[in-house]
Amino acid sequence: MVCRRGSAEPVRVLIVEDDPTIRRLSAAALAAHQNPQIRVREATSLVEGVALVRDEAFAAAIISVDQTIEVSECVANVREAGLSGPIIATSQKGSVAIAVEAVRAGAADFLVKPFQPAELAKRLLNAVRMEAAREFPAAAITQSQEFEGFEGFIGASSAMTEIYEQIKRISPSKAPVFITGESGTGKEVAAEAIHARSDRASGPFIALNCSAIPKELMESEIFGHVKGAFTGAHEDRAGAAELAHGGTLFLDEICEMDLALQAKLLRFVQTGTVRRVGDTKQRNVNVRFVCATNRDPMREVETGNFREDLYYRLHVLPLHLPPLRERAGDIVRLAYAFLSRYAEEEGRAFNGFAPDAALKLEEFSWPGNVRQLQNVIRRVVVLHDAEEVSAEMLSLSDADAPATHEPARDTGPLPRVDSPSIAPLWRQEQKIIEDALKAFGGNAQKAAAALEVAPSTIYRKLQSWTRGRSA
Repeated sequence: MVCRRGSAEPVRVLIVEDDPTIRRLSAAALAAHQNPQIRVREATSLVEGVALVRDEAFAAAIISVDQTIEVSECVANVREAGLSGPIIATSQKGSVAIAVEAVRAGAADFLVKPFQPAELAKRLLNAVRMEAAREFPAAAITQSQEFEGFEGFIGASSAMTEIYEQIKRISPSKAPVFITGESGTGKEVAAEAIHARSDRASGPFIALNCSAIPKELMESEIFGHVKGAFTGAHEDRAGAAELAHGGTLFLDEICEMDLALQAKLLRFVQTGTVRRVGDTKQRNVNVRFVCATNRDPMREVETGNFREDLYYRLHVLPLHLPPLRERAGDIVRLAYAFLSRYAEEEGRAFNGFAPDAALKLEEFSWPGNVRQLQNVIRRVVVLHDAEEVSAEMLSLSDADAPATHEPARDTGPLPRVDSPSIAPLWRQEQKIIEDALKAFGGNAQKAAAALEVAPSTIYRKLQSWTRGRSA
């Protein structure tokens, strides 16, 4: 079974563990995870676990290799039963040899008992995401239309599926819509989608950003002006309200609007009439109001920055857009779409992401949401040219990223080794890891914490060096 993040279906995980306490704590930690939701099945023995794999589909498994049979045979039995997803091997023995054997047999990661249940959940999800990234169809990069989803949105996560359903329900109405969400989440895209699915789709869609226009000009921008109304008004000019007649007027960042102008907007909402600046004539205007803000509008009302009566006139059909970090699975999908678009624009050869690059994208917190992701991918395409985006090409701010490891404790300084000449990078890397393992008595978990890498990285490096020596 292939686990695709963003699916409405939960991630199904098998735990094979004979220790009831470890099994119960591990299952509870996984079941408590909500984004994505994890559904756990438990087995007390390898035989029972293999039987479950044959009967049910699982995205991943956590297997205790403290069995009477070889570690490689434990993993192989589960693979032969039909599990193609990642396997996390666990053992009471923390030797590097067992870890390397488990990884060589096909395990994606290795944990020494006792472990923190939260760490197990994090490592499992990382493995699932890495697997999904590997299986993401690279051929789709040449078919960007496959990524185009609902009315200009890109994404198939459960969070966005709910947004699509809400837009479908509210679009036919004539009532005002109030969109909230962090900057960069696509509020204008949502407003355009509402317009496109309404009976006003053939009419104009006029967007006005209330934070981008000086307050002394804002009234003229919305309501228009007549010649001579103020210095520089050389001719009559219709405002956004009149231009949107028969269609949709989108007021972005409406909480930035001056309070005096809010009173005039309220009258427009109530009466459907506008008066240009400097004019005495009232004009009837028929528009559908869609507003948006990246603030909490109710809090703005409480602090006196937004009129309560205007709030209740406009906040009829609320729509809240989720931040990108809550759109499980959509990050890589969006990244592929942007990569396809910009590679074509810049004449580059990019056609996909390396698994570690995709995982790096998924793990970042994206405080700037879709807009930030878009900028990151464009920067990669402009500054590099290759067939595949590597993790090193991605310039992400660590200050905004979630912690990916626990701080090392009681590690002490690593031994420093001087060399009279510069060795190849791979040899320096090997020596650094070997020195770290030596400093911690062969404990790969502590060495990994000190080096700020995942223990699985150390296991895989050791495995590759073992193969090189035996070749």
